Amino acid sequence: MKIESLRRLRGPNVYLSRPAVVARLRLGDLTGVETADVTGFTERLLRALPGLAEHHCAAGTPGGFVSRLRGGTYFGHVAEHACIELSQLIGRDVTFGRTVGTEEAGVYDVIMECPVDESPESPVPGELLTAAIDLVRQVHAGAGPAAGQLAARLAGLAALAEREATGPSTRSIIAAARRRGIPVERFDDLSLVRLGWGHRRRMAWAAMTDRTSAVGVDIAGDKHVTRRLLDEAGIPVAPGGAAGTEAEAIRLLGELGGPVVVKPRNGRHGRGVTLHLTTPEAVARAFAAIGGEAVVERQLDGRDYRVLVVAGEVVAVAERVAAHVTGDGRSTITALIEAVNADPRRGTGHSRVLTRITVDETVRGVLARDGRTPESVPADGEVVRLRDTANLSTGGTSRDVTDQVHPDVTRICRRVAALLGLDIAGIDLRLPDAGAPVPPGGGVTTAGVIEVNAVPGLRMHLAPVEGRARDVGDAIVRAMFPGGSDGRVPAVAITGTNGKTTVTRLTAHLLSGAGTRVGTATTDGVTIDGRVIQVADATGPRSAQMVLGDPQVEVAVLETARGGLLRRGLGYDWSDVGVITNITADHLGQDGLTSIEELAHVKAVVAERVRDGGTLVLNADDPWVRSLVDRPRVRADRKRLVWFSLDPRNPVLTEHLARGGAAYVLHDGWLVQATGARRTPLTRLAEVPGAYGGAALHVAANTLAAIAAARALGARPERLADRLAEFDPATGNPGRGTLFRLGDVSLYVDYAHNPAALATTLRTLHRVWGPERCVAAVTLPGDRRADLLAASAQVLADGLTRVVLYEDEDRRGREPGEVAGLVEREMRARRPQLTAVRADGFRDAVTRALDLAAPGEVVLVIYESWGPMRSYLTGLGAVPAGTVPVTAGRAPLPSPAPAAALQVARRLTGLPARG
Repeated sequence: MKIESLRRLRGPNVYLSRPAVVARLRLGDLTGVETADVTGFTERLLRALPGLAEHHCAAGTPGGFVSRLRGGTYFGHVAEHACIELSQLIGRDVTFGRTVGTEEAGVYDVIMECPVDESPESPVPGELLTAAIDLVRQVHAGAGPAAGQLAARLAGLAALAEREATGPSTRSIIAAARRRGIPVERFDDLSLVRLGWGHRRRMAWAAMTDRTSAVGVDIAGDKHVTRRLLDEAGIPVAPGGAAGTEAEAIRLLGELGGPVVVKPRNGRHGRGVTLHLTTPEAVARAFAAIGGEAVVERQLDGRDYRVLVVAGEVVAVAERVAAHVTGDGRSTITALIEAVNADPRRGTGHSRVLTRITVDETVRGVLARDGRTPESVPADGEVVRLRDTANLSTGGTSRDVTDQVHPDVTRICRRVAALLGLDIAGIDLRLPDAGAPVPPGGGVTTAGVIEVNAVPGLRMHLAPVEGRARDVGDAIVRAMFPGGSDGRVPAVAITGTNGKTTVTRLTAHLLSGAGTRVGTATTDGVTIDGRVIQVADATGPRSAQMVLGDPQVEVAVLETARGGLLRRGLGYDWSDVGVITNITADHLGQDGLTSIEELAHVKAVVAERVRDGGTLVLNADDPWVRSLVDRPRVRADRKRLVWFSLDPRNPVLTEHLARGGAAYVLHDGWLVQATGARRTPLTRLAEVPGAYGGAALHVAANTLAAIAAARALGARPERLADRLAEFDPATGNPGRGTLFRLGDVSLYVDYAHNPAALATTLRTLHRVWGPERCVAAVTLPGDRRADLLAASAQVLADGLTRVVLYEDEDRRGREPGEVAGLVEREMRARRPQLTAVRADGFRDAVTRALDLAAPGEVVLVIYESWGPMRSYLTGLGAVPAGTVPVTAGRAPLPSPAPAAALQVARRLTGLPARG
């Protein structure tokens, strides 16, 4: 049993509304073997992982999985549950899992939930599943893991998960944002997170935001500059100065008098700070240990306090207590430290709310000062201080005193943050009591500010050992997103089998009319405010995140394809508008899809992730699209449902309108907005660019879908006709029904590559040129199933008498000539008298098709890649013909378009008019 591949679904997906991993698992010698076939397996497995007894499995109650084990289940399923249990044992809270078979015997896909903010690049899921497989193999072999082996492996996995996890500060900000409905995207395995979308997005790195002053950070990072700046502003600070040499440090001791503190001029987390220094020798040793510039300050008496200021307001105050232990009269200091470190709240670094205490030279020195060693045994109740500094990063603890702080302390701290220009500041003070006024600066300072932190840790406020926890993450999020903003920009998600790229581009065009900056992701790339920034198939989650993360974007329009959704999940959590254009047979046999029903299940994710109160735009003419409203997770009752249709008599449409619903429909040649009994004509189909005088009915469907999406986001109906007229398909929707002229022959270039799309395209050509005047140069993708290629071939044979066949440069796993041969055989079987010619590549195919075409005829060109095809046609001298709207008359046109409109379309394409 081994893992063949593992991929991360970073967003909502066909299995879950949250991230998951999909592991392809090959059972090998365990293929076909069930747990009931292996004597004692269930009992041995439960001894190794007793928590499995509580797993529900399909039964829905505790013990359900054990029943499956005893009744017999395959070992991929066992590995899934073992992995989930191991996740729980290391504190990684996941519960969902599923194992599904593939078309190959003994190969399964194991799907498991991931923590929502786990890095997409985290190795933890793979390591956990590997550990689960190893354990199951050991149990299958007759024995569980050796004593201590599992515990050691779990400890390693827990440490890995802890390193990959966000720290408490970042975690609190993420949690606060999610409660507000603000989208959160973590950047790799760092603490850098993006909150919100588009022009409303903000960035945070722990307790630093994109508005944190770089000057303020630099000032706070230089303790000498900070002290001088505050002193000159009248803030009480400890007297002191900077020392670049040992002699300067000793001189400052003489000037200030002891005790003094020596600390790095630039340092964090209390590292290198030494207190209680009274002799030149001690100061010299402390300075040498720093190994660079230092600050020497008079040590102030009192307690250590940390005040957190966010956006000019004090939001939390904690008294910090240095690392210490309390004796019991029996245990050594070392044993007492071990007992304190056993607290599950303590970890290494900053991953948990408290840090483990480490016995190092600093601890030994503090103990030696009091005549102790780590092996000393303190009296019962005796508190033994282990460090002088009170940083949590060195094992200290905190006590919340926010409600006891004197207004004078609050006033000083607000001034300090303002003086440094910091939106978030952690201000360290030494005071006799935070509940009393602070003596003013000047003279002999006995209390005051000792440090300012530009990226303060939040742990001491989030989980104090004593007192009330403060939700400081929420305070930071409120400052970043005032007024209850959710940080979102409107988002439209568009999916379907055919037409989704066109609908995406047209929707973006309609929404950008009033100066709105629109970001789009389509099959051909990513565009921001009308400028292409990436040329690629950009229909997956990474491209969606590129659009949503761009600070220029005010509206996002995202083409969402089956492949990206299945392989990586969605790139967003919710959309405001979801559009499903149609669902027809395509891509079957890929990514585990075997039927249109399964394809509909994938497309349904886009419908399911329309937010409550959002708009779902559906094709009333497509039976599979209509079926989506019956799915429980679509919850059409919580969304605004809008239909579009080419048939005003469609029963779904008429029933919906009778209930007062909204729809967009082609009626008597007009694109019409319908609401209840009201009808508002928007524009004539014949005047829509790319509609070929009304002959291209698929353009009507795409335009209706785009209008519905744009109207859902507030586009004004009176502007739609003008915006549509301004749309140039040649530049705004290149490669989709794009018309070229080469001498007296037309070339109609399109991306149709499945039976439904080819049939729609041929219907348009027949209506404009006539079925006997069409030639085609056709390629079909090699990753389509043989029956789909055959169906496409039959459509071509029914609609054409002359065809040139060529193959994609990327044959997608097929042998040379295999696809063209299959298509040719099917076409000839369907239409024996057909003229079918093979060509070597698209250049040869276009040349041969032009040779077959007579003057006034049209060549349908189906391409693999738009850029090379466009360049080749331009090189031949072909020029874009454009699609001039029909101008004859203003009377409403019936649907389908009447002869008069077709006559105009013929004239536009250079054909003789026919009666």
